[in-house]
Amino acid sequence: MSLIRKKADVVIVGLGWAGSVMAEELTRAGLEVVAIERGAWRDTSTDFPPAVDPDELRWHTRRKIMQPMSVETTTFRNRSDQDAAPVRNWSAFQFGWNVGGAGTHWAGMSWRFTPWDFEVATQTRERYGADKMKGLQLQDWGVTYSEMEPFYDRFERIAGTSGKAGNLNGQPQQGGNVFEGARQRDYPTPPLKDTHWMSKYRSTTEKMGYHPFTVPAGNISQAYVNPLGVTMGPCTYCGFCDFHGCGNFSKSSPQACILPALMRRKNFTLLTNTEVLHAVKHADGKTVTGVKFISEDGKEGFQPADIVCITAYQMDNVRLMLLSGVGEQYDPRTGRGTIGRNYNYQTCSSVTGFFDNEYMNPFIGGGALAVQIDDFNGDNFDHSQLDFIGGAGIMGFSTNGRPIQNMNGLRPGTPRWGSEWKAGYARDYQTAGTIFCQGTSMPVREAFLDLDPVYKDRHGQPLIRMTFDWNKNDIRMANYVTDRAINIMKEVGGQHLVVDNQTEKSWNPYMQHSSHTIGGAVMGADPTTSALNPYLQSWDAHNLFVVGASAFPNNGGYNPTVTVGALAVRAAQAIYQKYINNPSPLVGA
Repeated sequence: MSLIRKKADVVIVGLGWAGSVMAEELTRAGLEVVAIERGAWRDTSTDFPPAVDPDELRWHTRRKIMQPMSVETTTFRNRSDQDAAPVRNWSAFQFGWNVGGAGTHWAGMSWRFTPWDFEVATQTRERYGADKMKGLQLQDWGVTYSEMEPFYDRFERIAGTSGKAGNLNGQPQQGGNVFEGARQRDYPTPPLKDTHWMSKYRSTTEKMGYHPFTVPAGNISQAYVNPLGVTMGPCTYCGFCDFHGCGNFSKSSPQACILPALMRRKNFTLLTNTEVLHAVKHADGKTVTGVKFISEDGKEGFQPADIVCITAYQMDNVRLMLLSGVGEQYDPRTGRGTIGRNYNYQTCSSVTGFFDNEYMNPFIGGGALAVQIDDFNGDNFDHSQLDFIGGAGIMGFSTNGRPIQNMNGLRPGTPRWGSEWKAGYARDYQTAGTIFCQGTSMPVREAFLDLDPVYKDRHGQPLIRMTFDWNKNDIRMANYVTDRAINIMKEVGGQHLVVDNQTEKSWNPYMQHSSHTIGGAVMGADPTTSALNPYLQSWDAHNLFVVGASAFPNNGGYNPTVTVGALAVRAAQAIYQKYINNPSPLVGA
């Protein structure tokens, strides 16, 4: 190696949400931290000013803020008996390519998972019996919602999350989500305001006996100063959120919430345009000594550290574990091994309706601007007579009115070009409303990640290979909640319905509504079924922590970001409160 850097207390691999949260916690505790980021520096005022940020062609259509496919991709197959092929266009995945990671371009939906999501195996068994779990590879997270609650609260304070509590210390609150886990206090900023479509959806679902509420958002509703002393501005409802930065400092992101404070700390060092190849194991095989990296000019180096925190994108976390040789590769034939186990996606569908001569003003939007019902999410409804577990949040959203993207959202029968297409676009742009179902995803034995034996990256290292298709449980769930969404759309008065249920065809990476990819290096209390203990510490190398959605053993009917952030806070606090004074496993195997 041409360069061996000065030893750090902690090296962080990837400076997105998870990495920046951990770096902030650990530097505030006095530790020397080096963060290594594959992408470039990105700053709100210079990279995403209001004059540049709404460039839909650049950011959404051409994905200029996404990691280029030439840098790294994944390979994909539906079944183990198929040959995998490289993915050539991002749709299902949205790899970040800068400081801030995917936290720079995310939409902003800011969910806590429910108590049920953390204990799916135990609660399903207790309520319905073990037979309900057949065909699924369910396991608890090793941590409960009540244990996670203070860490959720900390992340929401940093992010300035807007919303309305539905459960304060066990007491239901009118206007909030009555199905949520108990909160110790309300959101730091009030909920966003309704658009016309949201108001129609809210009043209709309320009349149907459901419980609508405003989705909690990282698009904040008013000026706010977070606990780090960083000032954020109110959302202007411009609608250029997901795939874009935010020029108003009003979308929660590492750039807006953490980096202004973190970059001033003398015990923090950031290396950009530098790619970590893998962690380096100690000769005893029980710990790691640091990470091997390659700089932008192709020089290899080594960053020694007492503690290594892998905090990259979900797929990268799993790949780095495999490339580092930490833990045993999961084998679906035997069920042995933990790295790559319990890969999950997100099960989604949508129903679009059209309202003649009624204007929805879609150009007034925000990445998380929506009204949702959770009456059919998780285990909030009785599954005794149903042939699946789980469910979905069903929302009426006003997330964006991007003109290029919405050219495809026209009613059935509209020509795809020419004067009739133009007239159809003029007719439908203002008059469409969409209901979106974002559902759970349950693990099965046959869905997993491993290293591809054929395809390699530009450094000669194997790509990550994904083996996944919709399982029967999630298909049945999607059909059920989509029917509920169709009923709501008819009740609200939508016509010319367009129904898009993803599970009607085999999964593929090019036609997806979601980028919420999870699992592969999951947490749990049992080292035979989990790669990480409940503090996200590797069972196989006690000074290695792996933080991100890769830790989720199953997916809830929600976006993963706030749960990732809360887990990052919890892991960082465990490091400086417990691990530093006694470097050893935090949980007995």
